[in-house]
Amino acid sequence: MKFTITRERLHEGLSAVAPSVPAKTTLPVLSNILAEATKDGLRLSGTDLDIAVSTVVPADVDGEGAVTLPAKKLVEIVRELPSAAVRVTSAGEQRVHLECGRSKFKLLGIAKEEFPNFPPVKFDRAWSVTSVDLLKLINHVSFAASTEESRPILNGVLWELRADRMRMVATNGHRLARMDVAASGGKESADLIVPPKALEQIRRLFGAADMIEIARSENHLGFRSGDTRVFTRLIEGPYPNYEQVIPRENDKAATIDKEALASALRRVGVVASDQTHRVRLAFGSGVLRFAVSTPDLGEAQDEIAVTYEGDALEIGFNANYLLEILKYMPTEEVRFTFKAPERAATIEPAGWDDPASYMCLVMPLRLVD
Repeated sequence: MKFTITRERLHEGLSAVAPSVPAKTTLPVLSNILAEATKDGLRLSGTDLDIAVSTVVPADVDGEGAVTLPAKKLVEIVRELPSAAVRVTSAGEQRVHLECGRSKFKLLGIAKEEFPNFPPVKFDRAWSVTSVDLLKLINHVSFAASTEESRPILNGVLWELRADRMRMVATNGHRLARMDVAASGGKESADLIVPPKALEQIRRLFGAADMIEIARSENHLGFRSGDTRVFTRLIEGPYPNYEQVIPRENDKAATIDKEALASALRRVGVVASDQTHRVRLAFGSGVLRFAVSTPDLGEAQDEIAVTYEGDALEIGFNANYLLEILKYMPTEEVRFTFKAPERAATIEPAGWDDPASYMCLVMPLRLVD
């Protein structure tokens, strides 16, 4: 193997692939990046067996070949190299020579044959979506997925692909986020449960102007745009019927300035319980009052102006869940709807002129007098 590449191109390729390499693993080859010198350039690949990323960067290849090299050290070396041509050679063994200016390194790799094969995903019947639509879904929904291992199915994001739309849904059982965007590149309908970690790779690697092809095998999903590919293992099993928990009869509504609400929640949340983060919200005509009482810590009160329609209502929420939802709301004002203190509340952007529809749901906490 012998090729020459600019330091910038090599750094670009490594930056794309390195985050897919696990920090800790019992399989040494997974700590390495696969470097393949081909007639098309330098292909770099990394995987943790659940997610795999590969990309091709331009290089002048004098001799084709492949080897895996320690990811962490390779990234650190290339980061510190001067801006000059990098010459990489190996003579069939796993020892690779890297030269840049007066800097010279020898790295010991592992044979390509020990590197796992990528999933057999074929793109001949792929969906085609714009990156801007896919990133919009990911940015607004994936945060709501569970991080607890007790219900693995909720650790994923439900992605519904239809001929005319895409929908993503995520929940941890206490909060839920759902977004729909119009789409027209679908070949057939599919319901996929995708790990948020894979969606984070998509968000990191693809630009807003890209078109992304999406294909699936029996239990894997592949994303392709340009010379970059991402593969992920799908989470298997039935996703809960989220439609059942979305309220249809909420008859009370409040329109609230998002930043004023977030600021008040942060203030009173300082003395909320570290376990429940419970905050009491009292909605009345033109005003929202906040109250927190934690026996071993103290009390807090605050209030802000709101537009409220309906009978007076007192309801409790986990302040952290509300703050997290507010962070992803795309408008300056948000609209809450309620039915009763023990029923789910919905939160939507107020005055959003985007064709996408976006709704979050949060379950209340029982108030203790």
